[in-house]
Amino acid sequence: MMQTQNRTQNHRLLRLLQLASPVLPVGAYSYSEGIEALVQQDTIGMTNAAHLEQWLNEELQYGAVRLEAAIMVRAYRAVVAQDLIALEAWNDWLSAARETEELRSQSLQMGRSLLRLFQTLSPETVSLPSQCHFAIAFGLVAATWQIDVEWATLGYLHSWATNLVSAGIKLIPLGQTAGQQILFDLEPSIESAAQNILTLQDDDLRSCGWGLTLASMAHETLYSRLFRS
Repeated sequence: MMQTQNRTQNHRLLRLLQLASPVLPVGAYSYSEGIEALVQQDTIGMTNAAHLEQWLNEELQYGAVRLEAAIMVRAYRAVVAQDLIALEAWNDWLSAARETEELRSQSLQMGRSLLRLFQTLSPETVSLPSQCHFAIAFGLVAATWQIDVEWATLGYLHSWATNLVSAGIKLIPLGQTAGQQILFDLEPSIESAAQNILTLQDDDLRSCGWGLTLASMAHETLYSRLFRS
């Protein structure tokens, strides 16, 4: 009995690692979520790992990723409850909450890519909206694969942080060791954000993301760009 339980836990852990992997083919590597603009504006200083870590910490506490992860949790719960109306409603809600065209396009493109992969790996998927945000798709996959919702939230936030640290390594630029140090130092913030997100009520779904919004708007007009956002 114990061996069966352990195998089940190991199976779900492996599925989470696959879902949160940097090599997941959803195109996350092509987005910097405003960091490219911030580096060019010197808001995140050249060679300055501390600036990037501070930005990511503040986003985890107050920014849009906190909101996205909260919607991911609601999508997860809607799938568990087999409530497709709620799933589509939260997808529409997230569309309205995306402040810029770049951020909305990123979310929808990554969502489409994840669903295509999921439908290949797990054809028993439920019917889905034609335009699905990444947070919605992530919650749907996590619930279908029976990954614990707390694990899924940690995985979502860690995947986000990993992608932006990778962007920072290229843009600032930083060494690989400095990037890993940032991820290591972010662990308490990721854990704290996950616990907060899991207890958020619907009326508390808000973020203070004007810095990201301005950076995203500025990114559209940069003379040269390495990233799509």
